[in-house]
Amino acid sequence: MRNVVILGTGCAGNTAAIYAARANLKPLVFEGHEPGGQLSITTEVENFPGFPEGIQGPELVENMKKQAQRFGAEYRHGRVVEANLRQRPFTLKLEDGEVFETRTLIVATGASARWLNLPNEQKLIGYGVSSCATCDGFFFRDKQIMVIGGGDSAMEEANFLTRFGRQVMLVHRREAFRASKIMLERVKNNPKIELVLNTIVEDIYDVEKGHVTGVKLRNIVTNEVTERPVDGFFVAIGHIPNTLPFVGQLDLDPDGYILSHGGARTNIAGVFHAGDVQDRTYRQAITAAGAGCMAAIEAERFLEAEGD
Repeated sequence: MRNVVILGTGCAGNTAAIYAARANLKPLVFEGHEPGGQLSITTEVENFPGFPEGIQGPELVENMKKQAQRFGAEYRHGRVVEANLRQRPFTLKLEDGEVFETRTLIVATGASARWLNLPNEQKLIGYGVSSCATCDGFFFRDKQIMVIGGGDSAMEEANFLTRFGRQVMLVHRREAFRASKIMLERVKNNPKIELVLNTIVEDIYDVEKGHVTGVKLRNIVTNEVTERPVDGFFVAIGHIPNTLPFVGQLDLDPDGYILSHGGARTNIAGVFHAGDVQDRTYRQAITAAGAGCMAAIEAERFLEAEGD
């Protein structure tokens, strides 16, 4: 039986592993189906403190992993598909059927961005395609930018990106938006934003240049097909929190994000949250790292209170 099991190896999970390992809790860390989290598909990270010249996303999370291993954290490949949190020790079942027991659990499984599933979309992530304007907007100064979506997140990202791009096209498949009135008005009143409605994206082009150069659009009312030059392509159609194994046990909001019960605590004593699996507001590497630190300290104090 383990003292601490950590699910996820993004900034949240790796930071939790560093702190738990330094506390001599010998954490076991499961890497899941996306080792490194969303940073593993990010190219240059320029807003993480301590790296004045920036650092590649995969390198950052790999360095964190090595740091945790240096203090005794154990990493394993595997994804938890079933969890029994109704009694302690908690039990976790992997895809291959192997079962583990743990006294405390840190859920840092993150939230996966929703994508459009276009032919060239995945290969161009980090090369013009992104799901995070705050992370990547800086790289598109004076560039042509396109945002896909119709909710508040898309409105917020489009407005934010006007700080950098010379023009932002906001593409939505319908005439009406799901966004709140105030967010929509801000977009409509921004002279740098062009609304492209009743339109879907059929493909993203890179013209063998290794980065986004344009898109193919289709108007779903007229069926007219057009091509537009684009340097940055931001998908803002939401995220999916990776909480499926915990449905019916952890308190979740209607979208599946873990509800916090103060600090890093969940509704179940001994289970803690960290990172994007609970944070639907900031979703930054630095905030995830801070959340991982909090979760590990909470787990340490919880075990200490039990006399260990």
